[in-house]
Amino acid sequence: MPEFEYQVKDKNGKDQGGVQEAPDLNALVSGLRSQGYLILKVNEVKKASVFGITKGPAKASGKGGNIALDDLVVFSRQMATLVGAGIPLIQAIDILAAQVDKAKFRVILRDMHQQVQGGKSFSDAMEKHQKVFSALFINMVRAGETSGSLEEILDRIATYMEKTSVLQKKVKSAMMYPAVVTALAFVITFGMMTFVIPKFATIFEGLNAPLPAPTKMLIGVSNYLAANWVIVLGGLGGLIFLFLQMLRTPAGRLAWDSIKLRMAIFGPIFLKVAVSKFSRTFATLVKSGVPILSSLEIVSRTSGNKRLELIIRSLMESVKKGESISGPLGKSEVFPPMVVRMIAIGEETGELEEMLVKIADFYDAEVDAAVDGLTSLIEPLIIAFLGIVIGGIVVAMFLPILTLTQAIH
Repeated sequence: MPEFEYQVKDKNGKDQGGVQEAPDLNALVSGLRSQGYLILKVNEVKKASVFGITKGPAKASGKGGNIALDDLVVFSRQMATLVGAGIPLIQAIDILAAQVDKAKFRVILRDMHQQVQGGKSFSDAMEKHQKVFSALFINMVRAGETSGSLEEILDRIATYMEKTSVLQKKVKSAMMYPAVVTALAFVITFGMMTFVIPKFATIFEGLNAPLPAPTKMLIGVSNYLAANWVIVLGGLGGLIFLFLQMLRTPAGRLAWDSIKLRMAIFGPIFLKVAVSKFSRTFATLVKSGVPILSSLEIVSRTSGNKRLELIIRSLMESVKKGESISGPLGKSEVFPPMVVRMIAIGEETGELEEMLVKIADFYDAEVDAAVDGLTSLIEPLIIAFLGIVIGGIVVAMFLPILTLTQAIH
């Protein structure tokens, strides 16, 4: 059933809006008129999208694209400001719905406005849009509503997401450089081997001179690639497809996430990011009044690593039995001893949240240092690799020329 975004005026002359499903446009218009509304505007909300860009009327009223973490940071910060200023929640949602840039987000906020206006809580309205608002976001808002500290909780969510966004961007930038350079090196090398070197091979054959062993090997590989490059690329594509399909299985995801934590160069960075995310998420939830078991459940779902998720779920079982948090973490052989010891001290002194925040801040700084070190390490390694590969190809192709020159002399 299609959805329609509408704006109307009620009997008192107040503007109202929302999103509603209806069999067609006429049925919606008739329904709204029967309720005494004056219809201002009705647009069908197109659910189909291409590469995350919303199509249809909604796109015309704002920017397209998916809702990013930075959008949620701005939303949380602005909601905290409006609620703190004493503006009613319904009006605060309506104000933000009118000023957000992305049409997709605007539709969601207007739907939430309609639900809150109908008597639902802010967190219940969010729960309908779990693709946008995470379990962490929803549960923290629910805790803020229960404790009467929604402004503080929203501000805390914004701070948490800001730190998370900064950490993600640093790791992505560190991984992007070697990935792009490696991909370019592969494309250039493959192109030379497939299309350039066979032309040199034809020239060398016309000279009827014996070729050095490195040149023979290079020409042999080049001839094979030139004759079967479609099969080679298809095979590589098939391997990538099988790898991605493997990641969709629980066992495959667990195996890959375990390997990531033990990689020679990138492994320590992945581990530090995981520890930082675990500590900051857990601290934020507990500090906001979310129960321990509910916090661990949310942390496990937002960890981003299947190995850590299993560890946290086993930790939940231990906590249910009355055990400490630090004990099972120490047995996991994933969390560093310093982290386990700091959590144990936090449990003993009753300052678990403070200890978790200190761990997260420490590992954020460690990630910064590791990313800087990785960048400085990878640059010479990539240059050396390219020098060996490209230089080896050039030398192998010039050896016959040198041999012929010496024979002439």
